[in-house]
Amino acid sequence: MKTVSELPRKIREIENTFIPLKDGTRLAARIWLPEDADRNPVPAILEYLPYRKRDGTSERDALTHPYFAGHGYAAVRVDIRGTGESDGILLDEYLKAEQDDCLEVLQWLANQPWCTGACGMIGISWGGFNGLQVAARQPAELKAVITLCSTDDRYADDIHAMGGCMLVDNVAWASAMFALQSHPPDPALVGERWREMWLQRLENQPLLIDNWLRHQRRDAFWKHGSVCENYADITCAVYAVGGWADGYSNAIPRLLAGLTCPKKGLIGPWAHRYPHFAEPGPRIGFLQECLRWWDQWLKGIDTGIMAEPMYRAWMQESVSPRTYYAERPGRWVAEPAWPSPNIRPQRFALNASGLAASAAPEVALAHRSPLSIGALAGHWCAYGYAPDLPADQRAEDGKSLLFDSAALAAAVEILGDPVVTLELAVDRPQAQVCVRLNDVAPDGASLRVSYGLLNLAHRESHEHPTPLEPGKRYRVRIQLNDIAHVFPAGHRIRVAVSTSYWPIAWPAPATFTLTLYAGPSAIELPVRPPRAEDAELAPFLPAEATPALRMTQHRPDKTNEAVTSDLIGGTTVFTTDEDYGRYTIDDIDFTSDMQKKEAFRIGEEDPTSAAVEIANSRRMGRGDWNVRTKTRTVMRCTAEEFIVEATLDAYEGDIRVLSRNWQVRHKRDCA
Repeated sequence: MKTVSELPRKIREIENTFIPLKDGTRLAARIWLPEDADRNPVPAILEYLPYRKRDGTSERDALTHPYFAGHGYAAVRVDIRGTGESDGILLDEYLKAEQDDCLEVLQWLANQPWCTGACGMIGISWGGFNGLQVAARQPAELKAVITLCSTDDRYADDIHAMGGCMLVDNVAWASAMFALQSHPPDPALVGERWREMWLQRLENQPLLIDNWLRHQRRDAFWKHGSVCENYADITCAVYAVGGWADGYSNAIPRLLAGLTCPKKGLIGPWAHRYPHFAEPGPRIGFLQECLRWWDQWLKGIDTGIMAEPMYRAWMQESVSPRTYYAERPGRWVAEPAWPSPNIRPQRFALNASGLAASAAPEVALAHRSPLSIGALAGHWCAYGYAPDLPADQRAEDGKSLLFDSAALAAAVEILGDPVVTLELAVDRPQAQVCVRLNDVAPDGASLRVSYGLLNLAHRESHEHPTPLEPGKRYRVRIQLNDIAHVFPAGHRIRVAVSTSYWPIAWPAPATFTLTLYAGPSAIELPVRPPRAEDAELAPFLPAEATPALRMTQHRPDKTNEAVTSDLIGGTTVFTTDEDYGRYTIDDIDFTSDMQKKEAFRIGEEDPTSAAVEIANSRRMGRGDWNVRTKTRTVMRCTAEEFIVEATLDAYEGDIRVLSRNWQVRHKRDCA
């Protein structure tokens, strides 16, 4: 990534200002804009997040927002209500109040003397979500959105659930937000009221996992903010961006298929990060690509971006399985429209003897996986740090039902969502299935290409799940994650089926045996033959960024992950010990010290033994100002309930100023 210090326009930074809302709340904003913007107004680009502009996102903000300002835009980073230095309390994700506040922010921006009145929104993850959600409210000021690593469906394809199975990240993410919400505003920006603001937040802070466990099916709670409910609500231009290593790649082709507004999609090999500094690489000149989008839609300059193919994706080559890659080899491919007429579905029957073009006579295969299968899955959402990608799958393939193709005579390239149809029966009213699509090299190494989960009670509907009738035969459809991948000649295509996938998904309430009917079960691959037009695609420019934030590191960050098994007791524990280091942000003399410890425990034959414990601690301060917060979340279950215990302790210096405890229980709802 090239550092760019000289920009076309000189910029000035407003380190902090407060945007007043109608109810008296003030939202904290940081603004970068051209020095002459008061005389020559510019469009505004908003990033609207809860992750603390002062310290939480300041490192990545430094790489991005000054770049936009130096090319003729006002880049604005706003902390949402109840976070950072903004007033109020954050009560949950993506509430209507969050959108309402953003509408007022856009109006405020458009009315500034340095703004032309045209606004865009950019954001990754939370900021990508609310960019789409605010666009669906159709504010006149909002002309274009760049949404990264986000979703159009908050239930079916977010960190909370997958295929109706509750993701373990549901509690892990709640724990992360639990810690984040406990952090105080900076007295250097809000003055002596920082303590009053902090205590108000601590005393009123909700336990988000409590909210989320009240909604275990796709009800109105999740439909709110899911723009897939009516894509036509979005009328401004949308550029949807993501990476194959990220947890949110599926939304991009869905948005391209569903949106009726001007739209483009881009998926690289990246994890959950901006593409100009993401791993796995290759990185691209993402900021230059953004400028082409902003110039087109905020300044009315024809940059040619809309004359290019609608959908561009990194076709990944086969590699040896590892938990981290600096780069993934491959090439860019493109489609003029999505769904594409160039995709040719290819069906393989899941026969008892392996994958084949035609179905063999039916064979009933009984299977029950050990509950610890999933140890090699990597993280549901990767951030580009080892070891968050799936490892060699051989050990877990051996604990699954396997269906292998013959060695391929020629390469097979896929782009899209593989779909598996299973004919099955189970001996319990509640069960789940995990299907993995793997690429098996001649030496036996097994690379996970994609996977999908299905809570079988959700086989017909996420909104109205129904228990299974034990012994009854069902035909179910399991959609795997979208992917672009080349299976080379000489490799085999493998489908692996298991009855659990911990610690990706919470297990069913009781052990069960799956009977899979080989022969009528099948997988359909979205085969995309190579196209000569791909070689004619214009290359992306090299990655650029503005100078990095000036920081002094006192202790480096370090991550340790381990899987330990008790061979006598039959228990497996997955642990993460993550030290984010101790560092000082030099320009504001702000020191941070943060750690996280996670443990995911399960017994091989008892799903009610599943338990998660996550502890976060953070110290921050400058001079005599020193604060510390500690949070702990524990989630466990019975066959009938989910049980959560949580604690929050906050300290000013060595004095504990607040301590809170939660214990909540929620009945399992077909989960």
